[in-house]
Amino acid sequence: SSKGSQTYLFIHFSFIFILFFEPTVILRTTSKSVWATEFEPIELTCLIESISTNNPRIEWKKIKNGVPSYVYFQNKISGDLEHRATLREPANLLILNTTRSDSAQYRCEVAAIDDQKPFDEIVISLSVRVKPVTPRCTVPESVTVGSTTELRCVENEGYPPSQYQWFRNNEELPDDPKTSTRFINSSYVMNTDTGSLKFRTVKKEDAGDYHCQARNEAGYSKCEAQLMEVYDQDIMGISLKVLGGVTALILVTVGLCHIQKHSYCSCKDHRENNNKCYVLFYSFYFYFLQGHFRHKSSFVI
Repeated sequence: SSKGSQTYLFIHFSFIFILFFEPTVILRTTSKSVWATEFEPIELTCLIESISTNNPRIEWKKIKNGVPSYVYFQNKISGDLEHRATLREPANLLILNTTRSDSAQYRCEVAAIDDQKPFDEIVISLSVRVKPVTPRCTVPESVTVGSTTELRCVENEGYPPSQYQWFRNNEELPDDPKTSTRFINSSYVMNTDTGSLKFRTVKKEDAGDYHCQARNEAGYSKCEAQLMEVYDQDIMGISLKVLGGVTALILVTVGLCHIQKHSYCSCKDHRENNNKCYVLFYSFYFYFLQGHFRHKSSFVI
């Protein structure tokens, strides 16, 4: 036990001796994982704690997808940071205007030929936050009471990935409608990760102007408000439309029989007259059919 303690003390004091009396390059950083916001400056720290060589060789490399490239080499900035970065004493890399393409690993390397340990390096991971762009929102123009419908919101530029929030008439919808007395009768389910707002059973009070907001740590963006109207299910109106269509079809048939009976066009004697019969029949048919079954804004099935 005594011999082991002596060995430990020898190693400990040997390390201290090398650290303070033997020339050694030692680097450190304030953070090995750094976040920056796009278009704002960020400084990657490479602090030299120990060195004896007066003019050490300092290099920075950018490593993206496993491939290294020079950022600072032979005393100048190079690569895609050539006009957007500078080296600050002692060996810090200041990026003046970060972009999303700057997200990568950066390696600071210091070489000192006069030191006993002539080389050291440190790796820093940089992630750039990107503000969301205006999301694409899909809101149905009109739905029927009691039906199921879904509103969608998505954007693919923001980093980290956006979280989504829906608003009705500029009032934020709670994630769970049961937690609010104003929305307790609503049956929607909101997914803040995908931007989906699904109504299981639409009610009259669900009508209104809807817009969505995409947000992350870099900021937020929103789409323009879109109106969703909710209509009662008009069973009587549907029945009257169907009855009107059948009546129109009967009238067309009777009219064509009357025309043929009085020899306005003959389907027996001449091919030319035969073609005229068909043209006349289909003209009447589509005219009445479209007139009775065309959808109008006040009629929703």
